[in-house]
Amino acid sequence: MIELAAKRIVVTGGAGFLGSAVCRLLRGRGVDSQRLFVPRHREYDLTSEAAVRRMYDACTPDIVIHLAAEVGGIGANQAAPGSFFHDNLAMGLHLIEQGRRRGIEKFVHTGTVCAYPKHCPVPFREEDLWNGYPEETNAPYGIAKKTLFVMLDAYFRQYGLRSAIVVPSNLYGPGDDFDPTSSHVIPALIRRCEEARAAGAAGIICWGTGRATREFLHVDDAAEAIVRAAEVMEEPVPINVGGGEEITVCDLVMRIAAACGYKGHIEWDATKPDGQPRRLLDTSRARRLLDWRPVRRFDDGLAATVAWWRHQGIPGPAGMSDQSAGSSPP
Repeated sequence: MIELAAKRIVVTGGAGFLGSAVCRLLRGRGVDSQRLFVPRHREYDLTSEAAVRRMYDACTPDIVIHLAAEVGGIGANQAAPGSFFHDNLAMGLHLIEQGRRRGIEKFVHTGTVCAYPKHCPVPFREEDLWNGYPEETNAPYGIAKKTLFVMLDAYFRQYGLRSAIVVPSNLYGPGDDFDPTSSHVIPALIRRCEEARAAGAAGIICWGTGRATREFLHVDDAAEAIVRAAEVMEEPVPINVGGGEEITVCDLVMRIAAACGYKGHIEWDATKPDGQPRRLLDTSRARRLLDWRPVRRFDDGLAATVAWWRHQGIPGPAGMSDQSAGSSPP
């Protein structure tokens, strides 16, 4: 087991939703500010090999925890599939290769549930990752992230680069991204319900049929799994981490509306895509290899997320689009 407090650690995406939670946890593990580095996009465009080299020169890390990603809901994935593929693959490609050249001790990569086949048997097992093509609307993103699984396996076998791969279900929690252009389903729906409640709107429209299912994981539980993987894993074995509850999107909307105190009616636009039909992860490998289990109840985490958003102040309804409000998570 690695003692993280003694290491120099780079957390890409460390100022973001998941990255902030990971950095908080690392500080709790004794990693001080002199050893923890968060490269910012304005200084280091990680899709650029030259910028990645500069980042390694400046930070000289022992461990890289790679959380930076180009992400979004179904609408964003449909609008920019090329960017989602290129940017996510390029970041990982350069970070892993430059880390290998500099002899870093470990590379920790976060995958995505979007990497699984569209019609994967439920619950998803890591052995099924390559048994089919991902759901089409987010396949470029999922395949780019999954390609890096292969790269890390190859680099472990050829160069001995130690690494870890954590594959989380859809994340949520206080501090989530509520931007209409990039938010996933929970923040998008919280924002829509809060705006509808404030405006006295009679109803809201959501994408799809509501029959698709999703699994959600509190960001702090995900952070614990990632940090634990940095401490104990040596080989790039994909490890699922999820909240353990399969929720239909219809039920999700009702639970969010209740948490927001919104009593209007819900309409479904079945001309819009549902995304992947079902999602639920088998997390037995995480229990075995990481001694990890989620500890936060979904409804408690949802209530805390609504409270956090209300504390930020509710924006006017004009800033919200139907697309991001109703889109299912990738």
